[in-house]
Amino acid sequence: MGVCLAETHLDQTLHQAENKSWSYLEFLEGVLTQPAESRRQRAIERRIREARFPAMNTLENFDWQFNAQAIDRLQIEELATGDFIRRRDNLLVAGQSGVGKSHLLEGIGRRACLHGYGVRFTTSEELLTDLTASLADGTTAKRVRYWSRQELLIIDGFGFDRIEREQSPQALSLLYKVIDRRSTRRSTALITNIDFEDWNDYLGDPVMVMALQDRLVYKAIVFKIEGKSYRAHQAQLLEPPGSKKGPKPKSPEAHRRTPR
Repeated sequence: MGVCLAETHLDQTLHQAENKSWSYLEFLEGVLTQPAESRRQRAIERRIREARFPAMNTLENFDWQFNAQAIDRLQIEELATGDFIRRRDNLLVAGQSGVGKSHLLEGIGRRACLHGYGVRFTTSEELLTDLTASLADGTTAKRVRYWSRQELLIIDGFGFDRIEREQSPQALSLLYKVIDRRSTRRSTALITNIDFEDWNDYLGDPVMVMALQDRLVYKAIVFKIEGKSYRAHQAQLLEPPGSKKGPKPKSPEAHRRTPR
């Protein structure tokens, strides 16, 4: 199959060279360009597949107008260049549910794949479940190495995993192992709905929280999105006309029973 494609490409290039009177250098460029572009495209597709993005969210299909005052598009586009990954900086994004945090980080992650970076998108629940399971079969070191090797690790939903932590008292320690191993070596992006000053109350271990934040905040880009919930807005748009709840009308019997 590969040989046939190569022969087809060569025939097409020869045809173009004859019709357009290409020079030898132009012909050589024509021969080499498409195979290289095909390899590049396959590499991008592989990186996107291995990243395991949860949806098809891109920066191109993000609604920039909805929370325009709360989200700096220029800042997001700068992050999407991947320079913070090259510098091995972390990225901490906080904000209430529904403001677009996950969409933006998936968009940044997809751009990173285009720029040649290895990315892994996960949820805090998935990460903790995987690490906790590794305790039973003795593969913790192997799993920590796996979660530490991607150039960008995006952890979504930090703040929804209280059940997982209660079921596994070692969950916080396991999360720390991953963050500590990645610190200064790889970039970690954390998406959370918990304000940073509330982590002590949420995690219940001030000493571990201090160590965790120290490694996350070091060389980190931190921003908080304070805006309206896009999901709530969409839900309202999908409500059928006349479905808004109001005072329940009294039945005719109720009207007759009402004292004057």
